[in-house]
Amino acid sequence: MQKTKLGISVGLLGAAVYFAAFFGGYVPVILITGYILVAEENVWLKKTGIKAVALLMAIEVLLKIIGLVPDLLSWIGSVVRVFDGTLDYGMVSSVFSVVIGAIGIIRTIVFLLLGIGAISQTTVRIPVVDNMIDKYM
Repeated sequence: MQKTKLGISVGLLGAAVYFAAFFGGYVPVILITGYILVAEENVWLKKTGIKAVALLMAIEVLLKIIGLVPDLLSWIGSVVRVFDGTLDYGMVSSVFSVVIGAIGIIRTIVFLLLGIGAISQTTVRIPVVDNMIDKYM
């Protein structure tokens, strides 16, 4: 079992990155990944850190794009009300809230599975993210 410079196993540090994304968010993930990229030499560990950051960012971008639709409908409704019209977008907004909630649940499950797998230095392959990491790293 390969050890990091911190004295813990490589798998445990990889799991820490995913669990930081699971529990904490951007700041802990970026701090841990920054340490990994600067101080550690294990290629699997570096890819794990980059994958956690990339996956976290991709999910957040997706959530923001989906969240724009209800905001756009609200803006259109405001414009319509200026001209004494009505626009009911409550159902659409509810659907998007359900979709955003489902993506949040999927994000939680993915980071949990990746963290558990990282303990034994395995990974769940996510094709889009893994292909980008393999291409640019």
